[in-house]
Amino acid sequence: MAVTDPIADYLTRIRNAQIARHRVVDIPSSKLKKSITEILYDQGFILKYKFEDEVGPQGIIKIALKYDPTTNKPVIEKLGRISKPGLRKYAKSDQIPRIINGLGVCIVSTSKGLMTGKQAQRENVGGELLCFVQ
Repeated sequence: MAVTDPIADYLTRIRNAQIARHRVVDIPSSKLKKSITEILYDQGFILKYKFEDEVGPQGIIKIALKYDPTTNKPVIEKLGRISKPGLRKYAKSDQIPRIINGLGVCIVSTSKGLMTGKQAQRENVGGELLCFVQ
């Protein structure tokens, strides 16, 4: 079965793995998903990741999920899609939303590549609002 929205599938796999308290989740790979994974790692939402390009037709991304050591709650509280295939959402650099007053991250696809909302505002570029993480 072909997935019509690969980013929504990526986010759902992470969400489901956290609900099931998995330590590692495998996700089919693509350039866009690799970029999102790198942003999640840089922002401290995931423990580590590994790209395995030789596995399967497109390769897989192995993501080690991060949990709070004391409460054992997932670090990622909410993960959601903003722009959907049926309704694309774009924003200029000064209109990129702040997620929970700057504590969360908005991932934006710009002409200079994938970046966080804060980076896009610094670089003064707008783009498609892909998803948010908090």
